[in-house]
Amino acid sequence: MKIHNIFSASFFEPKKLAAFRLLSIGKVFRYVYIFIFIFTIISFSRFFVGDTTLFEGSPDLMEYSKRIGWLIYPIAFMMQLVINTFYVFIRISVFAYIGSLLLKLMKRRGEFLHIWRTSAIAITVPILFAIFFDFFPILANYSFLFTSIIHIVYIALAIQYYPKKPR
Repeated sequence: MKIHNIFSASFFEPKKLAAFRLLSIGKVFRYVYIFIFIFTIISFSRFFVGDTTLFEGSPDLMEYSKRIGWLIYPIAFMMQLVINTFYVFIRISVFAYIGSLLLKLMKRRGEFLHIWRTSAIAITVPILFAIFFDFFPILANYSFLFTSIIHIVYIALAIQYYPKKPR
């Protein structure tokens, strides 16, 4: 299955979202890394064009960034990539655990690996909302709560299409 097919199905098709639990882990990682890279590029471009509120808060940090000059950009890009990767994979794992609890509550069959893959594909809409909220600082305070609720709803909708446990 192609990445753009997974992307379009992750929005409106919970049945396919549940079926994505059978994708290879390599395909799921590739899909997640595409979003991490896009998220990092957007974040880095805001840093590159001068949205440096971090540096304005500390004169020492501002002086240090002037001293190292152009080296700040590859360092900043790599740091953002590592931090975004860590954040997204921890988030997927936490929501996969919540999804495994939902599996038990909804009396559905599945393993943690299955729900992890579903959670990884279901993060599409929450990441897009997080990118949107990042441009509006007023809304950024509620970003995590809002995107978490959306992520859980997508996982719960997909779990409805998991096979039922035999009695």
